[in-house]
Amino acid sequence: MKRILFICVLTILCHNIYAQKKDKKNPLNNAAVEYLNNSFAVYDKLQKTIWANPELGFLETNSSALLQKHLQENGFKVEAGVAGMPTAFVASYGSGSPVIAVLAEYDALPGLSQDTVPYRKPLIEGGSGHGCGHNTFGVGAVAGAIAIKQWLTANNHVGTIKVYGTPAEEGGGGKVYLVRDGLFNGVDVVLDWHPGTGNQVTTDTGTAILMVDYSFFGIASHAGGSPDKGRSALDGVESMNYMVNMLREHVPISSRIHYVIANGGEAPNVVPDYAKVSYYIRSPKREILKDLVEWVGQASEGAALGTQTKVKSEIISGFYEKLNNRKLAELVQKNLEIVGGVHYDARERAFAEEIVKGLNKDIATLKQAETVKPLENEKPSLGGGSSDVGDVSWVVPTVTFNTATFVPGSSGHSWQNVASGGSTIGTKSLINTAKVFSLSAIDLYTDPQLLKDIKDEFGKRRGPDFEYTLLLGDRAPALDYRVKK
Repeated sequence: MKRILFICVLTILCHNIYAQKKDKKNPLNNAAVEYLNNSFAVYDKLQKTIWANPELGFLETNSSALLQKHLQENGFKVEAGVAGMPTAFVASYGSGSPVIAVLAEYDALPGLSQDTVPYRKPLIEGGSGHGCGHNTFGVGAVAGAIAIKQWLTANNHVGTIKVYGTPAEEGGGGKVYLVRDGLFNGVDVVLDWHPGTGNQVTTDTGTAILMVDYSFFGIASHAGGSPDKGRSALDGVESMNYMVNMLREHVPISSRIHYVIANGGEAPNVVPDYAKVSYYIRSPKREILKDLVEWVGQASEGAALGTQTKVKSEIISGFYEKLNNRKLAELVQKNLEIVGGVHYDARERAFAEEIVKGLNKDIATLKQAETVKPLENEKPSLGGGSSDVGDVSWVVPTVTFNTATFVPGSSGHSWQNVASGGSTIGTKSLINTAKVFSLSAIDLYTDPQLLKDIKDEFGKRRGPDFEYTLLLGDRAPALDYRVKK
């Protein structure tokens, strides 16, 4: 009997030892992932709180404060109001090298207020909304950093994790000022993500951009009684726009120029003495961008001369195109495939199907949320969007990836994005993101050769003669660029 009991105990012990060894081979079996698996409700509430109170660029007081508070409660040291931006912060945990950083954004977009329903329903007419998913962006980064902290603590491992709270990505370029002030000095790798309609590592370089406001000044007069005494600032704006629209034929096909008239006067019977047009000028190469900006500036001067007005230009912000790192992309690709895509429950599936039907897309499109796209080769940019992550990527090796925060088939900056990002679909996406951050950080902390290879590639791609120079010059952050005047 004793022999049988001994054999049973020995069998159980051997089974447990085997199971432990097997679990250790599972990259998802660690303190970071365990923390995230147990924290869905915490981050669901946090992201929905930020979603419900959308704040525009440089005005994200509550959103930034919520993220800072959560980090402090979890043992991070937070430095707030950095680089001249009240809503920017840097949060740190740990000590020594490697130093790994994650980026957090939390600004909303104007005019995109929307309920979490699969049809157009603004919560506030004309109100703001998280059409780019930055409610999940910031929370996903914070969740990932805290999960990494759990792993560092559980394993008594040397290393530092930092969260960069970066305001006003949508036009304000908060990251550029953090770079300018040297706040990324000493960072070894930057991990970045962005909400998307699928799961993939991004290999495009995007476009460099300069955002420039052109203000025209004329002479006010009665438009009916004494128009000859006036000089219309709006005429200056419209003349400039006409000339720019003509020059479009002669710019590289991958360049982009778009504008809105931000101020065109107050009343038709008053010749406006002030008018303003805001321009976004983009190109995949910043060298070409500089030439385009000069040409557009010449159009503004010609318009002012022809309308007997005066013009003043002001650079609001400017970003570099992105410098990719293949070795880092391969690392994140591996971990994204381990984590996998976003899987809907019955309620989420019904919601997503209604969104897809409203977009006249095939229901099969939804499979994109569940799958991970293969890593693509870098391709020359043919245009597209811009991000202030570009500047970061030229001073620290950086990688960006997407997870399926939005229903596949939705377009960027849309009410559909607001609706899905503020639901549990958005929360599932950010939890997946945090897991990818965690697995990638663990690899970087435990594999010195991997980190060396990433840095070597960064140095070669950037070139020995590279010198970082801001596109926006020495201007201070445009803290009021979203304030209606």
